[in-house]
Amino acid sequence: MLVVIRGAGDLATGTALRLWRAGLQVVMTDMERPTAIRRTVCFSQAIVHGETVVEGVTAQRAESPAQALALLETGVVPVLADPEGTCVPVLRPDALVDAILAKKNLGTRMTDAPVVIGVGPGFTAGADCHAVVETMRGHYLGRALYEGSAQPNTGIPGLIGGFAGERVLRAPADGVFHQLLDIGAQVKQGDVAAQVDGQPMVCTLDGVLRGILAEGTPVYKGMKAGDIDPRCELRHCYCASDKALAVGGGVLEALLHLSGALK
Repeated sequence: MLVVIRGAGDLATGTALRLWRAGLQVVMTDMERPTAIRRTVCFSQAIVHGETVVEGVTAQRAESPAQALALLETGVVPVLADPEGTCVPVLRPDALVDAILAKKNLGTRMTDAPVVIGVGPGFTAGADCHAVVETMRGHYLGRALYEGSAQPNTGIPGLIGGFAGERVLRAPADGVFHQLLDIGAQVKQGDVAAQVDGQPMVCTLDGVLRGILAEGTPVYKGMKAGDIDPRCELRHCYCASDKALAVGGGVLEALLHLSGALK
């Protein structure tokens, strides 16, 4: 089974890991300049660096659909700089997973592939996809829905280590992001992790800097730009999260459940 995943951020990467380990062939797409925060666990970094490795799985940048198919034969995950998904009609995948997580549908249609799965809010099973996978932390996280939609976005991050919104660092101004600390840094409340137009992005609590935008990223005021893990486990910076793997499990279930459409 060939699956195209639109998006290559942390949740999309957790999904790709689940599918790849289950023996499915996976091709991913993302922007030319990805805005991933948890960059150490995002296959989107293959677009930036040419190659990246997450949990022992290698992803490489592909310049065309043909090259993506060739890379699959070498056992790696190809990643295309193709935010519009123009590769989909060329690759003609058995399934399409929209894991862009834009909180709305940016153009995915139920006719794009025999099986189409939307991840998170913005999709309705039976209207623009065959199944939706819940991304909201809580009782229904990772559940595959074959009718209806995922829970609407609240704008409030899920609880980790007793903290929710405090975990997220946001750009203090419009401008170009100047990174001062690296992923994995131990931080204290009040530390300055980055600057934008001379204004500091201040750490909101003690913990490990689990994610931060790359140097030179254009940002707007209030844009999510960093993530602190209050559990202070450095290894969490280098492996997919429980949420990413739960979502990936829901996608895998939906693909298997709907695979009759491929016969």
